[in-house]
Amino acid sequence: MSDLAKLAAGIVDGSVTVIDLTAPLHSGTPILGLPPEMGQTAVFTLEEISRYDDRGPAWYWNNFHTGEHTGTHFDAPNHWISGKDLDDVSQVPAQRLVGPAVVIDKTAEVAANPDYCLTVEDIKAWEAANGPLPKRAWVLFRTGWSQYGDDPAKFANADENGPHTPGVTPEAAKYIAENTDILGWGVETVGTDAGGAFAFDPPFPCHAMFMGANKYGLTQLRNLDKVPTTGAVVIAAPLPIVNGSGSPCRVLALVAG
Repeated sequence: MSDLAKLAAGIVDGSVTVIDLTAPLHSGTPILGLPPEMGQTAVFTLEEISRYDDRGPAWYWNNFHTGEHTGTHFDAPNHWISGKDLDDVSQVPAQRLVGPAVVIDKTAEVAANPDYCLTVEDIKAWEAANGPLPKRAWVLFRTGWSQYGDDPAKFANADENGPHTPGVTPEAAKYIAENTDILGWGVETVGTDAGGAFAFDPPFPCHAMFMGANKYGLTQLRNLDKVPTTGAVVIAAPLPIVNGSGSPCRVLALVAG
């Protein structure tokens, strides 16, 4: 039996579990709020076209309206100025949407400090215990933040100084961008950067460095507690929006056992 046949058989018999890492998309889905003088993303809305009625007697369907970067979504390289000449979301090769997955777990640190940012030392300690970050891997940053995903105010955790959510230090972002061959970085928060990353040097280092290095972002993930430290496979499926900078997407993890 081929490896693909074994995988298919495992999905059928349940020895391979499919874990949905995606947050449901609805009008209450948290969105990233920018300063009022800047452009804003749209809240997700559905507009009913017909529902088994005189507008369409046998079918139900909707139009929807939202931003590319709403809910669980994919950041393409051209999302940031550092990657403006790289792929839009429709140009990302399908082969680069699927890869091995690893989890870096900092839930305890984030529970103690919501502004906690992953350091180079954290990454090197993970690599000492588990081996180098794999090539063409999705690296998933588990923080426990998805527990607030149904409460936009708690999810943003903002005060007069701005949002307080976990992320990555500039030094760690630079390390990942320059010293690894990963596919991308997945988080439980509204974006790949920390809530306070506007004040970092450089600002928003995950966006600036990862996009410029042709790496991708996945945001607002859930169920990372069900994904092992190593050994899973992640499939990210954004819409291939021509000239798009990203897309809401369904993110699935294949886990043995």
